[in-house]
Amino acid sequence: MKRVIVNYEKLTTDILDLLVEKYPDGYDYDDITTFKNAKGETIKAIEVKTEDTIYLVKVSLKLEQTMEDYIEDEDSFKLDDDMESDNIEMIEQDEEYDF
Repeated sequence: MKRVIVNYEKLTTDILDLLVEKYPDGYDYDDITTFKNAKGETIKAIEVKTEDTIYLVKVSLKLEQTMEDYIEDEDSFKLDDDMESDNIEMIEQDEEYDF
């Protein structure tokens, strides 16, 4: 299974859907995974899965706000098609980590 680290800036609506489904009331300390990346930096992330990929979404205040905004008004919270395509390309370029 592929593991991909994603910043909140690179979230697609598909990943946001997974986050909101798994963490409808937000995430707490027990949901956070901490690890070191290939550069030796400590990363804190929450995890969501698809059939073939585990997404580790970096934890930040902006992630929490983005999830809240998406929950409040999902219909008006749409990424434009160009932006979503760019995000998918960026995600595919992120480094993969085996844990």
